[in-house]
Amino acid sequence: MVVIGRGATGSGAVVGWAAVGRRWGGLLVVCALLLGGCASAPYTVDDGRKVNEALLGQIRAYGQGELAVRPAIARSAALKDPDCDKQWELPFSVASSEAWSEDDRVAWVRALGVDERLTVVATSADSPLQRGERIDAVDGTRRERDAEALLGLLADRRDAGKPFAVRTSTGRAVVVKPFEVCRGYTRFAPPNTPAFQDYHWLLALHPLEVTQPGLSDDEALWMVLWTQGLSEEGGARMKTWHYGSKIVGTIYNLATLASGLKGAAVAAEAAMKVAQNAATQVASELVKQQLIEQAKSFAADQMRGALGDAAGKLARATVVSSMQQAAVNRGSLGGVARVGATVFDRADRWAFDRLPKLQAQPLAGFSLHQKLAQAGLASNAFVFDAERLSALNQVAAKQGLDEQVVAVLKGLRPETLDLELGGMPLASAPTAFSYDDPADASGNPFARGLIDAMLDMPVDPKGKK
Repeated sequence: MVVIGRGATGSGAVVGWAAVGRRWGGLLVVCALLLGGCASAPYTVDDGRKVNEALLGQIRAYGQGELAVRPAIARSAALKDPDCDKQWELPFSVASSEAWSEDDRVAWVRALGVDERLTVVATSADSPLQRGERIDAVDGTRRERDAEALLGLLADRRDAGKPFAVRTSTGRAVVVKPFEVCRGYTRFAPPNTPAFQDYHWLLALHPLEVTQPGLSDDEALWMVLWTQGLSEEGGARMKTWHYGSKIVGTIYNLATLASGLKGAAVAAEAAMKVAQNAATQVASELVKQQLIEQAKSFAADQMRGALGDAAGKLARATVVSSMQQAAVNRGSLGGVARVGATVFDRADRWAFDRLPKLQAQPLAGFSLHQKLAQAGLASNAFVFDAERLSALNQVAAKQGLDEQVVAVLKGLRPETLDLELGGMPLASAPTAFSYDDPADASGNPFARGLIDAMLDMPVDPKGKK
């Protein structure tokens, strides 16, 4: 019983009931807040805290790469090439910050709007899902706060090649239709290991530096076609070298490589250490010395004032240095990627022949090479060494495109660059490359590469596939 003072109809009664109302109103508000908190999962939001700025930039680069290649992957489906092996793809890509540290999860939200849920980060034109939407259920199955398991379901349904249902966190239901492309998934290194690269007959992981100069639509298509060409031209060789076919039941592990999941990111960190050790061994003293001598010579020319066109010569020196580094990069790959490196030039030709079939600029590969080389970004597969540039230029010349190639290369003639780089050991030459990979004898699970290691990892027996 509430005592409100004399006179039930007096001013004391009014004040008393008002006080009671305030108390009950406050309790109702508190209860509503508590119920609301219990009803919805507490996903990460950007609270403005300080985060790792380097990681933030790498996540953004990862997103830019996905935005560029996802439409290109869909575009490549129009080839309908009867001679290539096939894979299924989706009209969107997803990422998740699940299992990252609290600060790093904030970085994912700030950079790409990605939280713990499977979040769409890139789409093709006909995608039924839009960028930023969260996937809540796949084919009627929900895995709340378990993006890893949901990703396994998504990979399963993709590879079945049939339409399936997806529901978003807002309750929107859509039908997703996988589409068929030539084998060879185009993916990017996890943001915590931006320099990582690996080449396999099922999938290629490209370092994030390839996204820095900005990719045109046709350059992104070149990247996709080149990756497919590597699989087509080198798949048999890569499989024969190692194991034949043994990948049944492991596609889920490959899916994690392109999702931002921390498990794959941790594996990439371990694989990166093995790759760096192998690269150190391959970068011979001869190559190092030639780079040093070139730098000394250029500096001496500057001191003498002998540079008639300083900017032009500096640009030329940067391109030459990048092509030298591309040769070292190609020769320093290990494991299955090392075998794939022997057919990089065939992948160039495969992609070049198919660009016109998709109404793309036939010299997109040359323009991407030039962008990256001028920026000094050569630790990737898209900067040509002298051998590859010469071979592809000959193909272009037969089609009457030789002068257009020179224009794309900013006046640098491939034959002249070939002479300047004549002393460099090429990745395919016996002195720089052999099938004998010293890293394979180490017993390290990543000795044959990250992708190959992921194929060997068993699927989670708790039903995450």
